[in-house]
Amino acid sequence: MLAGALIGAASAQSLATDPPPILQILRKPGTSPAPLRQYADARAEVTAIGMHAITGNPETWTIEAHYSFASVEDLDQRLAGAPPARDEAISPTTTMIGLYRAAWSFRPAEAVRLLSKARYMIVTIFRIRPGTEAEFGELVRLRRATADAINLDRPDLAFQVMSGASTGMFVFVAPLQTLRTMDDGVNPVPVYAEGVAAARQKDGKQIASDIEVSREHYLLRVDPQLSWVEDRFADLDKGFWRR
Repeated sequence: MLAGALIGAASAQSLATDPPPILQILRKPGTSPAPLRQYADARAEVTAIGMHAITGNPETWTIEAHYSFASVEDLDQRLAGAPPARDEAISPTTTMIGLYRAAWSFRPAEAVRLLSKARYMIVTIFRIRPGTEAEFGELVRLRRATADAINLDRPDLAFQVMSGASTGMFVFVAPLQTLRTMDDGVNPVPVYAEGVAAARQKDGKQIASDIEVSREHYLLRVDPQLSWVEDRFADLDKGFWRR
């Protein structure tokens, strides 16, 4: 009965309303139409958002929203039976699986609502030293507090990578409806928040220097032609997703 209840709860969830507890991230060098075709051939029951990197090396990114590992297995089995992508041997895909960290996400309910309207995404990847997860959690808390203090309109979803990369990797996904949103991030801090922001920034820099191995930022453009999304999600902006 418990297993049935969990399966039912997972099937009721959707990227239209709920953060996915599991995110599968795929990165392929270059630009390829393969992601959409593979999902279509496999009749995949998953929402997968395809994107082009507009900073860094030319890459095609796909993020798949899963609400159970049963969903991950089902998709794996379906894709295993589908015809292979023509360029798979030439441009192998790097795949990671991340687990959702609600406490480290910034205004996650807003981030989920933005996903269907997003035209761009900022993906930030942190690598930290072994044994410093607690300190990293404090760094994230300080940054969230600073963002709240200046009312930064850039919600994100945080995921801890559990497979496909070395230990200590964390991925933050921030959907953007327009790049103009980034202009708010370079504006001066409001006077009423200057003291709080400065103190937190100083503490954050000290923690970061102690625990971070690397930090990478990517700006990606969402492409509906590379995406495979459920009707419930697409209906929130059908003119974009079903064009």
